[in-house]
Amino acid sequence: MIDLFAKPLGVLLKFVYDMLVSFGLDFKILSAYSLAVIITTILFKLILLPLTLKQSKSMKNMQEIQPKLQELQKKYKNDPQTLNQKTLELYKEHNVSPFGGCFPLLIQFPIIIAYFRVMQFPVPYVFSDQSVYDSISRSFLWIKDIGLAPGAMVDGVMNGVGIAGFNIPILAILAAITTYLSSKMIASAQPVQDGQAQSTQATMNIIMPLFILWIGSKYAAGLTLYWTISNIFQIVQQYFTNRSLGKIKEELK
Repeated sequence: MIDLFAKPLGVLLKFVYDMLVSFGLDFKILSAYSLAVIITTILFKLILLPLTLKQSKSMKNMQEIQPKLQELQKKYKNDPQTLNQKTLELYKEHNVSPFGGCFPLLIQFPIIIAYFRVMQFPVPYVFSDQSVYDSISRSFLWIKDIGLAPGAMVDGVMNGVGIAGFNIPILAILAAITTYLSSKMIASAQPVQDGQAQSTQATMNIIMPLFILWIGSKYAAGLTLYWTISNIFQIVQQYFTNRSLGKIKEELK
């Protein structure tokens, strides 16, 4: 199942890498391989853009019907069965699905897992054999090999930034920060939730970045690079989405 995504992702990554090398864009501190990871990430985000725009449209529609939904909740607060029926009728009338924003997220999960597989096993998915992979540069600024974890040793030197022998996973920290910002921006665009839902959302906004920080400090830096670039793309996209949703909120006042 994962190979359905991993194999074409590997082919695309190799194609982009070969193009960069042919243009001479393979530098000592910024390898063609790391640039290929960044470009491939952006390409996949662009491919997924129609789905994410559909998600944004679903959030807009949910914002527009919030006043009517709140009226139903007040009117039928003591009659859950009727409330459910009227709520479904409201969704149908305005062609809104409460689960419309979930589908794009579900689509991205296997892609994330596939990218993890490609980063962990680049030889079968990207390069023809181990010798080819071993011969290329895999540097990214302060990281000597994005195919390894930040704390790994490369020719006797720490792969990332080390202070007094301790690894400082800068890229993992950036991934955690951008995850937090992205989550906060997405949460601010969602319809008003009850106290329990808001509490759960706030907890996830803390746990998820910490989880990403842990993953980024333990696994291949290429995966963390992908996640960070993906988050930055999402933040920019969400900024414009939130501006649009802000206009709708003003109109509803």
